[in-house]
Amino acid sequence: MADKSVQATTSQLESYVQPFRVDGTKEFHLKLFPRNENGDLEKDEGKSIIEANRKRLSDLQEKLYAQDCWSLLLIFQGMDAAGKDSAIESVFEGVNPQGCEVYSFKTPTSKELDHDFMWRSAICLPERGRIGIFNRSYYEECLIVRVHPEILAKQRLPKKLVTKNIWGERFEDISAFERYLSRNGTVVLKFFLNVSKEEQRKRFLDRLNEPEKNWKFSLGDVAERKLWDRYQAAYQDMIRHTASAAAPWYVVPADRKWFARVVIGSVIVNALEKLDLHFPKVDKAMLEQFAQARTALEKEGKSGSDRGGKPPTKIAESAKKGR
Repeated sequence: MADKSVQATTSQLESYVQPFRVDGTKEFHLKLFPRNENGDLEKDEGKSIIEANRKRLSDLQEKLYAQDCWSLLLIFQGMDAAGKDSAIESVFEGVNPQGCEVYSFKTPTSKELDHDFMWRSAICLPERGRIGIFNRSYYEECLIVRVHPEILAKQRLPKKLVTKNIWGERFEDISAFERYLSRNGTVVLKFFLNVSKEEQRKRFLDRLNEPEKNWKFSLGDVAERKLWDRYQAAYQDMIRHTASAAAPWYVVPADRKWFARVVIGSVIVNALEKLDLHFPKVDKAMLEQFAQARTALEKEGKSGSDRGGKPPTKIAESAKKGR
């Protein structure tokens, strides 16, 4: 069974991709998406797929970097304890850090609030050839800000611009921004880690009961948990209005961390393999220059070995006798 996982082809990965993809072509209802899914896999099979995806991702990332044409933006959203941090760490294990950058967006600073809500994310977008990972993102402006309207009041927006249509307007702005990125060579993939309320409760207890995990717990997490239904409604509205072919959402079952990593890794590998990434080809003129460089280096090597094999000079011999 494990061999099947290791040898998984792109078409096989589709079974861990398509069921969770939301691209605006169908009506979206969050409650219809599973949270405790295993894809008909045993955990050991899942781990084999995770490892195989890591190797493929490492190879694809090297070609992405060398080709210097496309870039990849990955956005991770989810409730507290959904597993965003650990998923990023696991999926990208072994990937060259020089071509990959992770940004975690916390409470906006005073400087950030003096700009539009997309600004702090826009300045962190990946360059061509690189992978950018947003652990939370500009979507927080349609989530926590929507659930807590008092935050919006502190953003110093002109009052006449804060209307009942502000969330729809932000969805339009985000969709236009992501379409713009797509048209300029940035592949945008968005992941909502769909954890259940019961699984979140268990993970919070783990953080309280295990000393090495205490640092992960915040009393604010319990307060936000009381607003679960409001957050779920906000997520549904957000995904429904911002999912597109250019920037699809993937509603990832997150109760089993290992399967969430199977899905996330499979989505990324599947998308990169469709880009026809390859190492840059060298033209004829450059090949000729390479040949000249090779000849010079080889000649230098022979000259060096000849010098090294010559008998000692008379001066050197005299010096030895003097000692």
